[in-house]
Amino acid sequence: MQLEVFDILWKAYSLQNPSVQAIHDLFTKENEQVINDHIAFRTFDDARMNIKVLSKKFIKLGYIPKGDYVFEDKHLNAIHLEHPTIENAPRVFISELILSEFSAEFRKTVKKRINSVGNAYYADPDLIYKGSVWGKPSYADYQFLRKESEYAAWLYIHGFRANHFTVSINALKKYNSIEKVNQFIKDSGYEMNTTGGEIKGVPEKLLQQSSTLAEIIQMEFEEGTYEVPACFYEFAIRYPDTNGELFSGFIAANANKIFDSTNFR
Repeated sequence: MQLEVFDILWKAYSLQNPSVQAIHDLFTKENEQVINDHIAFRTFDDARMNIKVLSKKFIKLGYIPKGDYVFEDKHLNAIHLEHPTIENAPRVFISELILSEFSAEFRKTVKKRINSVGNAYYADPDLIYKGSVWGKPSYADYQFLRKESEYAAWLYIHGFRANHFTVSINALKKYNSIEKVNQFIKDSGYEMNTTGGEIKGVPEKLLQQSSTLAEIIQMEFEEGTYEVPACFYEFAIRYPDTNGELFSGFIAANANKIFDSTNFR
């Protein structure tokens, strides 16, 4: 059974970030089956658009919450959801920025942006597809937000969309280790996120992850056109626990470094 929601999200994600389709095609040309381990979203903890709001779309499709995470240094809460019955249904990872933990000027800048449209925009059941519902952003505000949170700056300009998809290395045959995948990606001309090392995590923790650096795209701001980071592609391999079951959750220490894939550069 296919979940159409992921096809819609992939179309927008790959259209904005052509490299992810190119990387996907590199694997398929090698006769590999590309299965999506998980997809991730970002949002603010405002009650109109928080984790609970973005989760509704997936809960309606039968997904259930499975894990909670806290990222203290990035001021984030997160959850992940899984579908209990559909084989190979991607996990869904949703994080939210805790606005109360930032400066007054930071909060004011974010609130001005999210209050610039009516609440009906956030009540739309298809909010996860909508991208930036707020119109053309201010480059000055974008750069200001970056000083306190790269995550917030990204969300300020991109809005509600898939932040990344993730290739399941467990489903690959030729490229059956994270080292082989990373080398294949680098040999194909793509840059990897090296924050905290190219590989995040160790087999003993049952999850290893890596990712490309976000695609740099041209975006229209109030002040003109500027280059900014968009989205990236992640790669994950899961290991069996003592019961022989593949680990299905997330490791906060890994994800903390994956977030940096969209940092401004």
